[in-house]
Amino acid sequence: MHWINDLLDRFGLRIYREKAYSHSSLSYSQEGEDMILRRIFEGGRKGFYVDVGAHHPQRFSNTYFFYARGWRGVNIDAMPGGMDLFNAIRPNDINIEAAIASERREMTYFMFDDPALNSFDEMLSRSRDNTAYRIIGRKAIFTRTLAEVLDEHLAPNQEIDFLSIDVEGLDLEVLESNDWSKYRPFCILVECVDHSLEEIEKNQVYRYLKEKDYDLFAKTAHTFIFRSNIRRSNG
Repeated sequence: MHWINDLLDRFGLRIYREKAYSHSSLSYSQEGEDMILRRIFEGGRKGFYVDVGAHHPQRFSNTYFFYARGWRGVNIDAMPGGMDLFNAIRPNDINIEAAIASERREMTYFMFDDPALNSFDEMLSRSRDNTAYRIIGRKAIFTRTLAEVLDEHLAPNQEIDFLSIDVEGLDLEVLESNDWSKYRPFCILVECVDHSLEEIEKNQVYRYLKEKDYDLFAKTAHTFIFRSNIRRSNG
């Protein structure tokens, strides 16, 4: 393939190509959410994240882009054995196998042939059980609250730069299970399926976070991105 570079050099295009690609970045999120976060947190500072419903250390990950740049955080997912891969690929993170809900209770976890669809929402899971995707297993799991997990694993006064939530139906419960007096992320990403721009103000997650002094900063096809109105101690 050396002849390609020789040809580019002859026409002065190799340097142009290298400069052009030097401004590009590889997104690991499903819809480019990490690139929006990159814009919010530009400046090279290393921060801290919490990823609830983390799914996979790289695929559809809102946090891997930052992990690769020295950030650290907590990854939480209910899939049995799912943290083995996190521990192998992201050993510097805190990786926790747990189901998060508004209170401790036993729930049925529906597992699909594509783990990105795993959910505790029975109605949602049955609607997705079709010719494209199939439910391949069920498991009874006891849930925990987000506050309980963070109390157990975070150092005192640990600031959270962003919280990413994608739990296929329990997103509001995850928010409700947080201790907002202790843990107030600067940005929050929440999955929001089937809500148009005109319907946003009717959404329960939107209303809940508005009450917590968060504003909607951006939206992808299926994700809300909120930013806190309260200034952080580090500015």
